[in-house]
Amino acid sequence: MIHSSAMEILVMPTNDRTYWLVGRDGKRYPDRTKGEFGGHRGSKIYGRLDCRVALRAISRGGYVKHRVFFIDEFTATAVGYRPCAICMPAEHKAWKESFRNDSAN
Repeated sequence: MIHSSAMEILVMPTNDRTYWLVGRDGKRYPDRTKGEFGGHRGSKIYGRLDCRVALRAISRGGYVKHRVFFIDEFTATAVGYRPCAICMPAEHKAWKESFRNDSAN
């Protein structure tokens, strides 16, 4: 299995439950790990896999083709994603505060 602390991953299951992770270099890597967080490539937001907003969008047929998965929060933030305000309110609040502090300097 390949795990990189700075890897954005796109997961597509195959028949043997192997997932394909696409790294920042654009190469595909097989892995048995789906990741712990999901995100939306267009909005650059990541959140928990059980996020009600993401699940609602998926059930309506949207979102799926833009979905990416991350092994951990560090990976998601390392590639420029921010936490979801709905399923990760504390993390979003901390991100927002750090964003404000960075913008003020």
